[in-house]
Amino acid sequence: MIMLSFKTLRTTLLASAIGLISLQGIASEGDSSAAAVSLTELQQRWAEINYTLPPDEQAAAFSRLGDQAEQLVERYPDAAELHIWAGIIRSTEAGASGGLSALGLVKQAKKELEAALELNPLALDGSAYTSLGALYYQVPGWPIGFGDEQKAEWHLQRALAINPEGIDSLYFWGDYLHEQGRDAEARQALERALMAAPRPGRELADSGRRDDIHQLMSELQ
Repeated sequence: MIMLSFKTLRTTLLASAIGLISLQGIASEGDSSAAAVSLTELQQRWAEINYTLPPDEQAAAFSRLGDQAEQLVERYPDAAELHIWAGIIRSTEAGASGGLSALGLVKQAKKELEAALELNPLALDGSAYTSLGALYYQVPGWPIGFGDEQKAEWHLQRALAINPEGIDSLYFWGDYLHEQGRDAEARQALERALMAAPRPGRELADSGRRDDIHQLMSELQ
């Protein structure tokens, strides 16, 4: 059996708790508030799984969380924010799972992120661009997957144009630059990422991302 070799998908936690009280695409104020609470729960659980669970428990936990996200997308199909998080969770699950199942998961993630861009490309400070760009450089290219370095750079640059000082947009840009052998530029991006403003209510996510940044900086030439 052919086994797919994916680089570990360092997929991103991209949203702040600020600004989620009213999700675009949801007409009812009550539904918007309920969806915002659900979205925050997805974000927090993602951080717990990604940064506190043992690696051998993460794939199953992400799978369950992905199912929960899909149910929310079905309930609120016009909320770009929920599509973004459905994509983030499935892509992170792919990295935790590996093997043949990973390809189906990243394709599913790509579909969700593209749906978010169709609905609202500015949702969560352009997070769909960051996540999709990360997929394009971390997933193998044709004929195995859809990886494409040019598309990766375009999407990551677009994310930076929308959110130039975000910890995640800068982290993934730095990671991409490192993959391209552009370590001097990568270091500059990562140093800026470490100076990003903290996200209220996202302490675990911010701490974990800073650890990711320090680890990546240790790999630079």
